[in-house]
Amino acid sequence: MVKLFSMSLLYKGPAVVIPLTSTYDLMSFNYFQRKSIQEFMTFTTQIITERTQTGQRQSVKEQEYLCHVYVREDRLTGVIIADQDYPRRVAFTILSKACEDFASKVPSKDWPYGQQANIQYNGLEPMLLKYQDPKEADAMTRVQAELDETKIVLHGTMESLLQRGEKLDDLVAKSDALSLQSKTFYKQAKKANSWCCVIQ
Repeated sequence: MVKLFSMSLLYKGPAVVIPLTSTYDLMSFNYFQRKSIQEFMTFTTQIITERTQTGQRQSVKEQEYLCHVYVREDRLTGVIIADQDYPRRVAFTILSKACEDFASKVPSKDWPYGQQANIQYNGLEPMLLKYQDPKEADAMTRVQAELDETKIVLHGTMESLLQRGEKLDDLVAKSDALSLQSKTFYKQAKKANSWCCVIQ
């Protein structure tokens, strides 16, 4: 199955990651678990952004999912969560396009303030829908040369992305971004050893 589940844009500040806008397609998940899944996708997006260097692209594998992140030199960051079959090259091409479009419509002086700056941008949802079919992105070839020249880091798991001594379980337990319901969902999904148990 080729599927995009989420697209997010964030600002990677010197001390904190600031969410700017995001969109999700969670229709393939159980209705009652979608809220928890969305919270975990937001949580994962934040962690991956925190641990990606400015100017770097990387992909992080988590169960049967791949999280693709691109942090531009100006600290504007794009993150896609997709299944493993979604082409990595296409995901990074879409992230570049999303960042360029956002930067052309939202002044960079507003990025560090996130939602407090009342950012108005509605470009992610149409992109998420359009690029569910990766063939739609084939026309976007102008960034391909740049992607070919850039080293993309692929981490085998979320744990390999974390700093020495850090554990995902501890980050989940400490997180204020996750509700009690989502933390319980995480524990149950971990026992089942996969998010796949919640896909219909």
